Amino acid sequence: MPETKWDVIEVQHIRKAFGQEVVLHGISFSLELHQNLSVLGRSGCGKTTLLKILAGILSADEGSFRFEGKEMLNIKPQERGVVYLSQEPLLFPHLNVFENIAFGLRLRKEKKDVVKEKVGQMLAALGLDGLGKKMSTELSGGQRQRVAFGRAIIIEPRVLLLDEPFGSLDVQTRAEMQDLFRQLSRKYQMTSLFVTHDLKEALVMGDSIGRMEGGHLEVYPDRQAFINDPASGVRSERDFWTSITQDDHEPV
Repeated sequence: MPETKWDVIEVQHIRKAFGQEVVLHGISFSLELHQNLSVLGRSGCGKTTLLKILAGILSADEGSFRFEGKEMLNIKPQERGVVYLSQEPLLFPHLNVFENIAFGLRLRKEKKDVVKEKVGQMLAALGLDGLGKKMSTELSGGQRQRVAFGRAIIIEPRVLLLDEPFGSLDVQTRAEMQDLFRQLSRKYQMTSLFVTHDLKEALVMGDSIGRMEGGHLEVYPDRQAFINDPASGVRSERDFWTSITQDDHEPV
C-alpha cells in the first residue's frame, strides 16, 4: 500500500482569548508546502498572536495545527521545526555573523566542515560574502535582517513565520529584502506565513493572500479574488498594477 503524501499544512479552529477579550475567533486555513501565504491586517487584529501560537510561544485555547498528519500543538516548540522571525532581527550580540548563522547547526552538532560549507553557501546567497567575521553591531539594519534570515533558513525549518520582518527598514532596503526573500523562498523551497500591514507588500510577497480583521481570517482562492473584494483596500485593479510596477516602492 503506497504511503500517504502529506503536502498541506492545516490549521483548524484556532481560538485564543486573553481574559474576556477574544483575540482569535476560530482561525482555519490550509497551506501547500513550498508556498507563501501573505496575511494582511492592521495592528491588533491578531496576526502576531496566531504566529506565536503556531511557533509554540503562546498556547491556543482551542484548535489544531497539523503537519504531515501530525498534531503540532502538542509538541514542544523546539521540536516543531517552526521558526518565528519578528521585525527585530534579535541576533546574538556576542557572536559574529558566521556564528550567528551557524548557531542552529552547532546545536545539532553538525561536523565542522559541514558547518563551514553550509554557512559559506548561505553567506553567498545572502549577499554577505566577506562579512562573516563582523559583529552584529557593525551591520546595517538590512544586513542584520539578512543574517536573521540565514540563521532561520539554514536549519531548513518546516514552516517559517515572518512577523512584519521589514517594517523597520527604509523604503529601498525594504524593497531589496522583499526581492531577497522571494529568491531564497525559491532556492530553499520554503513554506511560510508572511504577515504585514502593508497592502502592496502582501500582494508582492504572497503566493496566496489572506486578510485578517478582528481575529477573523479570510484566505482568498486567488490574487484576483482579493483584488476584487472591496474590503481588501485595493482601489482598483488598474491602480494596483500601476503602483506595483513603479520603481519607487512606495506603499499603495
